[in-house]
Amino acid sequence: MATIAPIPQTGTVNPAEPSVATIAVAHGDGIGPEIMDATLRVLDAAGARLRCLPLELGEAVYLAGNSAGITGEGWDTIARADAILKAPITTPLGSGYKSLNVTLRKTLGLFANVRPSRAYAPFVPTLHPTLDVVIVRENEEDLYAGIEHRQTDEVYQCLKLVSRPGCERIVRHAFEFARANGRRKVTCLTKSNIMKLTDGLFQRVFAEIGRDYPEIEQDHMIIDIGAARLAARPQDFDVVVTSNLYGDIVSDIVAEVAGSVGLGASANIGLNNAMFEAIHGSAPDIAGRGIANPSGLLLAAVMMLVHLGQNTVAERIHNAWLRALEDGIHPADIHRPGQSLELAGTERFADAVIERLGQQPVQLEPVSYGPAKPALPAAQATPLAPPTSVTATKTLNGIDVFICARTSPNELAAKLQAAVGALVPLAMITNRGVKVWPAGHAETLCTDHWRCRFQPSAGKAFNPAMAVELLRRLAAAGIEFVKTEQLYRFDGVPGYSLGQGQ
Repeated sequence: MATIAPIPQTGTVNPAEPSVATIAVAHGDGIGPEIMDATLRVLDAAGARLRCLPLELGEAVYLAGNSAGITGEGWDTIARADAILKAPITTPLGSGYKSLNVTLRKTLGLFANVRPSRAYAPFVPTLHPTLDVVIVRENEEDLYAGIEHRQTDEVYQCLKLVSRPGCERIVRHAFEFARANGRRKVTCLTKSNIMKLTDGLFQRVFAEIGRDYPEIEQDHMIIDIGAARLAARPQDFDVVVTSNLYGDIVSDIVAEVAGSVGLGASANIGLNNAMFEAIHGSAPDIAGRGIANPSGLLLAAVMMLVHLGQNTVAERIHNAWLRALEDGIHPADIHRPGQSLELAGTERFADAVIERLGQQPVQLEPVSYGPAKPALPAAQATPLAPPTSVTATKTLNGIDVFICARTSPNELAAKLQAAVGALVPLAMITNRGVKVWPAGHAETLCTDHWRCRFQPSAGKAFNPAMAVELLRRLAAAGIEFVKTEQLYRFDGVPGYSLGQGQ
């Protein structure tokens, strides 16, 4: 990893903007060191007032025996910094290595991932020359909680965790971002027609918080058609807010549709920390050749400067970058023979941006970030509503027991009923979410993983002691259970998905 020298305080100081900020700088792996060096040169030439602390993380740290990809010293460096600027890293192949990005986001509470994408036609070819979309993605929950289990020979599970506070923070952030940046519309993407509790919560919170922003147009779309329309008609969107996995996918879709993932930048924002990075990977196949496009990391650094309140410098760099595009100086991923004037390597492209500092684009719309504002995360701007579940009346209404067995639905039902007796009725059995007892269908493919729902008859009670006794009887009968989920009602409303006929 290259040694990082402090960036001197240069340029004209705007007294309305803050003084020197301290940033943790991770050079990363693959093409990371090349594009980081180019980015830092541009920041220095533009007069960014930054003090850089070297941050070691990534492949070398993994291979040294740290499965998280970051050391204790790395965490100390982050604690001393106002923000993190991170080049892409490489996670070694094989099991046992945690995702560093997920670790950083969750440990530091970086709940909001903000990814803007714009078209730069005709200088970067695209089918959608008016594209200008910002994806605001929840960063900590959903399937990225990383809670997975192998439960039987044939079945693995991954838990999707969605919380009301998590939904409130990201939805509020999206609306505050739209308001602060003069955006006209916020679109929510979920799969609430299938995942009625988890994605349904996200959609409900969007509708609740949206009432605080009547001046902003709002709509909701199911993720599949939403992703298709983002690819086909991105001009219909402005700001998109969605959960972790969906946001990961659609942000790359929009960046590619805009012209190149190599131009994509990302901000990860929390209440007390922020991290900025390119959205592309470490591209080890082209590392060391000096041909990588530094634009994604450079634009991430521009977002960082705005976050730190150094808007004047951010504006100088961004407009110089736009002018370099206009002048046809293009790295390999966006170079087009007959249209581009020069095929620029990493350092040459950085030089081209530096040469144009103080200039503005002629055909593309110049960027104006306005006066510096406090670097306050949007989720702090308005207090969150208290979770409604705090005051809900919670009653136990049965239990789902997940059984590992190679059998048929009818045979399993008979064995369960014989074991449990009159303690509590067996209500249904499902396999991979499909009801197979009672009244199943012979065509349904069944694995060795069964969800068996036990619920009391109408008017009868169920309590934790009964759940324990039920499991004791199953164990005594030699029935292997691998997981249980207790079924609760909240203010009389089922807090669990219903089976067919329930």
